[in-house]
Amino acid sequence: MTAYLVRRTLQSVVLLWIVSVAVFVLIHTAPGGAAVLQNPDLSRDQIAQFRANLGLDAPLPVQYVRWLHGVLRGDFGRSYNTVEPVARLVETRLPNTLLLTGIALGLAVLLAIPLGVASATHRNTPIDRLVAVLSFLGISTPVFWLGIVLIVVCSVQFRILPAGGMYQIGEPFSVGDRVRHLLMPVFVLMTANLAEVTRYTRSAMIDALGEDYVRTARAKGLPGPAVLFRHALRNALIPVITIVGVYLPRAVSATAITETVFSWPGMGQLALQSAATRDYPVVLGTTLAIAVFAVAGSLLTDLAYGYADPRIRLG
Repeated sequence: MTAYLVRRTLQSVVLLWIVSVAVFVLIHTAPGGAAVLQNPDLSRDQIAQFRANLGLDAPLPVQYVRWLHGVLRGDFGRSYNTVEPVARLVETRLPNTLLLTGIALGLAVLLAIPLGVASATHRNTPIDRLVAVLSFLGISTPVFWLGIVLIVVCSVQFRILPAGGMYQIGEPFSVGDRVRHLLMPVFVLMTANLAEVTRYTRSAMIDALGEDYVRTARAKGLPGPAVLFRHALRNALIPVITIVGVYLPRAVSATAITETVFSWPGMGQLALQSAATRDYPVVLGTTLAIAVFAVAGSLLTDLAYGYADPRIRLG
């Protein structure tokens, strides 16, 4: 296990370096530039001076080495827009996104597994059809449309929930206030994940229930719940763990639309704003943060395999 962790850690470092190179080259070679987006009326001389002040006039490899040297020292640069350190921006926004996505993904998994098991064990019944319809609606409903509908209904018409933000400005901290601001964005994020994990759980359970070891367990006279949960479900969780591991980094990056719709001050909103203004240091910082979650999600998924199925050995 130790050798496996060391090997995966080294692979993760190399992968993060490749991601940093790719993103650095893409955003620095894209048409336009930070100076033009800051002020389209700048002359060529002013643009050249602007680029020189930011160090953008140096060759691309030199810029990358300078940036990487700063990253290794914990300095991700400063935002072109706010002049704040990128590390501070990410540190401020990341907990907000983790709070939102953590609750949404956790609730989705907790609800999806029982729904998937119930659908698999009641095939071609009203329960199975109801779960199938709800899953189809959850997958096919656009996130931005669902968010806007919730705002119109819950905030504009009935005024029972705040339309956006993370808390009521000017009011002291209150758990109830945070919960009220969380309800709609969590529901929007949870919907698609809940539908997909439910479908994967149903499919995996149907396959597991048809395996020989399940028939053998039943033939030995084991109780139905023991066969279902101790044998079938534990093996069916492997593909579910895979898809949840994929959702971990995607949950952080996919919040951009939801955070924008609900004015939630998180990483997704920060990434969209920095990309729109070609704020190179912030784009690189947010991308690296998301890449770290992708690598961590992959590693946690592999470790969870061994827990779900003891036959799997991480060599």
